[in-house]
Amino acid sequence: MDVDLALERLLDFRTAEVFTRDELREKLMQSAKKNRPLRVKLGVDPTASDIHLGHAVVLRKMRQFQDLGHIGVLIVGDYTAMVGDPSGRSKTRPQLSYAEIERNAVTYKEQVFKILDPERTEIVLNGDWFKELGFAEVLSLTSRFTVARLLERDDFEKRLSRNHPIGLHEVLYPVMQAYDSVMVRADVELGATEQTFNILMGRQLQEQMGQERQIGLLVPILTGTCGSVRMSKTIGNYIGIAQSPQEMFGKTMSIPDKLICEYLRLATDFEIGQIERLEKTLSDGDSNPRDVKFQLAKRIVAEYHGQDASENAASDFERVFKGKESPSEMPVVKVDSEDLRDGKVWIAKLLRLANAASSNSSALGLVRQGAVSIDGARVDAEAPDVPVAAGMTLKVGKHRFFRIELCR
Repeated sequence: MDVDLALERLLDFRTAEVFTRDELREKLMQSAKKNRPLRVKLGVDPTASDIHLGHAVVLRKMRQFQDLGHIGVLIVGDYTAMVGDPSGRSKTRPQLSYAEIERNAVTYKEQVFKILDPERTEIVLNGDWFKELGFAEVLSLTSRFTVARLLERDDFEKRLSRNHPIGLHEVLYPVMQAYDSVMVRADVELGATEQTFNILMGRQLQEQMGQERQIGLLVPILTGTCGSVRMSKTIGNYIGIAQSPQEMFGKTMSIPDKLICEYLRLATDFEIGQIERLEKTLSDGDSNPRDVKFQLAKRIVAEYHGQDASENAASDFERVFKGKESPSEMPVVKVDSEDLRDGKVWIAKLLRLANAASSNSSALGLVRQGAVSIDGARVDAEAPDVPVAAGMTLKVGKHRFFRIELCR
């Protein structure tokens, strides 16, 4: 493909920033001239089990590079996950055990190929090189950076100004991410806009170690289903790409109307012309937001589960919310006998088993809002231990249904 056309495609409306455009154009030209694909790096830390639509924004950008003939290098950060990326964090992340990280890494590898081209993807663990580094080598690596430079990042400045602690291990995170770029000889690094500092650190370290500087290409951050903050598994405002078609459909229909255009642009493969037409019908008042959201939900489900599943999920949704019936298919929440006491389970535990709440406090908050019912009976906040039996239906909010199964 012509370099300028490739550049235009890569820097489309799903790109927030590139540093720099001229450097990327030169790399694309050299790639074509030497018939050498670019190595396009993306680091993902398996701090949770689900890849969601927020992650998918940057994975889709990698797929664009792959469709142009380049290689996607996916670094699964088993070692960086033990630190936790401080980007956008107002406090230190809780540290995960390596066993938790390993379990999450397995699910990441299973899910990424819903988006990426397996033939043009390399998957590596950064533990492959970090576990081999001796302390003298770590000292040599850290000597290439100054404390003042590391503390320039906004997240650290804000925490210092508020007297919030910063762990020494957190300061090492951007150093580790930069070293990843050196080890895979990245030509381009992808990330969301909060990754600017980390990617610039990679450019600096590559140059110091005799490599060409990588290009930084940043994508927008997708707002979560709550409508106020970024999509996050921790917060629970996410749509997982491996969730059932019915759950994906219902969650998409639950987003605030103000997010419709953002999701059309960042969470689907609609062409810009289609998106602009839908946006115009909304702004002109020619379309009901619910109808556009319905098209959005069908498109998202089709991308990850296929057209038949999308049509079935749409039919289920209509039957449930017009006919007041239960869906024909629901995610299963398995309740172990150890979680039961006299045939009852604590509702917060049940909601967490269903991944419908990220914490006990958020689960009980849903109950207090009257958003939780079992077999049509609203759960009483004053009596949070609820009787359960196999086949019962747990409903959370307007759009999420789960079938209860008991494990002995």
